[in-house]
Amino acid sequence: MSQPTARVARAENYAFRLRDGLLGAQMLCVAFGSLVLVPLLTGLDANVALFTAGAGTLVFQIITRGRVPVFLASSFAFIAPIIYGVAHWGIPATLGGLMAAGMAYMALGGLIAWRGVGFVTRLLPPVVTGPVIMVIGLVLAPVAINLATGHDSSGDTQLVARGTACVVALISLVTTLAVSLLARGFMRLLPIICGVATGTIASLGFGIVDLGAIGTAPWLAMPAFVAPAFNWQAVLFMLPVAIAPAIEHFGDIIAIRSVTGRDYLVDPGVHRTLFGDGLATGLAAALGGPPNTTYSEVTGAVTLTGATNPALMTWAALFAILFSFSGKLGAVLASIPTPVMGGIIVLLFGAIVVVGMNTLVESGEDLTESRNLAIVGLILICGIGGLHLEAGRFELQGIALAGVLGVVLNLVLPRARSRA
Repeated sequence: MSQPTARVARAENYAFRLRDGLLGAQMLCVAFGSLVLVPLLTGLDANVALFTAGAGTLVFQIITRGRVPVFLASSFAFIAPIIYGVAHWGIPATLGGLMAAGMAYMALGGLIAWRGVGFVTRLLPPVVTGPVIMVIGLVLAPVAINLATGHDSSGDTQLVARGTACVVALISLVTTLAVSLLARGFMRLLPIICGVATGTIASLGFGIVDLGAIGTAPWLAMPAFVAPAFNWQAVLFMLPVAIAPAIEHFGDIIAIRSVTGRDYLVDPGVHRTLFGDGLATGLAAALGGPPNTTYSEVTGAVTLTGATNPALMTWAALFAILFSFSGKLGAVLASIPTPVMGGIIVLLFGAIVVVGMNTLVESGEDLTESRNLAIVGLILICGIGGLHLEAGRFELQGIALAGVLGVVLNLVLPRARSRA
């Protein structure tokens, strides 16, 4: 190869790396708000959560041979159990319980490896996974609207004046849509970064960006890692909690399969994805971080951008680890006003709902047939309607309830008899 040709090849290689780095940064930007929300609500350290999200994603990629374009970060399903555990047994014992939950994930992955992927497809056909994926987007819709209208995620506190928040959210949303629909070439792959940048600039004009924390934050800061302790009560409390998020994991993997057209249940196998998720959760708990799960926001971003290269998640993971050691960079991301992210998340959660609908459509199932109608209808109404079931300290609601209910209904409802 001549020297000019070699220089051109190196330049193209650097350009591809720069592009992938920016796309990876975009994926982390999408996940950041939800990633740090869990530790902020539960009393865990946000920088540790950022580090364990990056490290957990890298572990997941090793286990799954770098085949699946997902990013792992803080699981919402464990918010209430963590709060309860911290109040009753303290953070170290709660982390020990979370490590046990990660081991339960890995054990389930081993069971699937033993019984085969057909075990999962029979347990979770499209008539179950489709509506569960829809519930993932729909049950989180109030969070998106709360953020877009200037509230916190729960809607209890008004952080930004409603009118201002709606304008900023609309600017962010319209910019994201415009770039995804009208841009050409590389720019079309960056709608979310463009939306965040434009929304933040607009927020500066409205005076709702707090830059004080950026000035006082150190450039380098070690995350406050915490070692777990083992308490049998905390372990027994956390183990049942792991069941529903594990079922949700299948829905997320099927959702990304619907986006990319690759069957991850077979290659690398859902046993590997679940084992990787469990190992990442165990690692996170060992360091003081919240359990990890595949992120619906990132799946929505993959859907929107069409950027399905799993290597992008490696970049996102590396950026997460880098940011975890920088108080300054973390403060910059944390300064993004909630209406900016709210406007974008409205679109991303909507994309998840559409993926679920597409799963049902592509299955070719007759949804008016009594059995299918019952399964889909009950999953949607019970998952979105706020139904919650309690048994002592164990509680099911929302996405987790939808997943468990779908599996149970698919197992117990008789199948329609074939007509002569």
